[in-house]
Amino acid sequence: MENELNQKRTIANSFEKVKQQGRIALMPFMMAGDPDLETSAQVLLGLQNSGADLVEIGIPYSDPLADGPVIQEAAARALNSGTTPSRVLKMLSGLKGKLSIPIILFTYSNPLIAKGMDNFCDEAAKAGVSGLVVPDLPLEEAERLSPLALSKGLDLVLLVAPTTPKERMQRISDSSRGFTYLVSVTGVTGERKNMQERVGSLVKELKSFCSLPIAVGFGISGPEQVRQVRRWGADGAIVGSALVKRIANAQRGHEAEQACKFCLELSKAFYD
Repeated sequence: MENELNQKRTIANSFEKVKQQGRIALMPFMMAGDPDLETSAQVLLGLQNSGADLVEIGIPYSDPLADGPVIQEAAARALNSGTTPSRVLKMLSGLKGKLSIPIILFTYSNPLIAKGMDNFCDEAAKAGVSGLVVPDLPLEEAERLSPLALSKGLDLVLLVAPTTPKERMQRISDSSRGFTYLVSVTGVTGERKNMQERVGSLVKELKSFCSLPIAVGFGISGPEQVRQVRRWGADGAIVGSALVKRIANAQRGHEAEQACKFCLELSKAFYD
């Protein structure tokens, strides 16, 4: 177990690498099992080769309360194809030795609790996962899960919303590991044409007391939003619905190709 953890690139290392390169981290989000896990493995490797610094992978869930229609539909397709948490971890285990970037699992608390937090974290770590995002986990439970995850070599990444009071932001940043996930909107995931300027103020406020990197997600749909996040001083940009839509609309068998094309378009904005 210890050797596996030493070989796995950590989230902190990835953020430090991109910082040294004078840019921010690109973190695509994809739904595991949409349209099937074999395709997901191809997409994942393609993203790695197309400029992704970290990849967030969603485990499909029947009641994804933080997700907008695009990701909800992707989760439904994945569930219909027989995708389960165990099969997602098996897919990731099969890619060990091929993946050199951190993988962050996005899951809701119910699947995690059903398997048992300790068992879930243990299996995720053995599959090569570097971190977890659990959007519906209360902060009080997250404070209990974070050290457990850390004992397995996993970073529990917590979310800050535009409506989060400053004193609670402090508690969240204290319990988060790897990076802090700043949600750019009050609402669910989905593409937006414009991002609200107040997100820039939130980035500055978080940085005043948070030592972790800050990645902005929800609503980033293209290179211009990536540039905006970069100007605000964030350390990373998370792109979900826009990529999931391109995978869904791709001709069957060309999902990885379309995902790579979009990822390359986004990565150029990190150097402009």
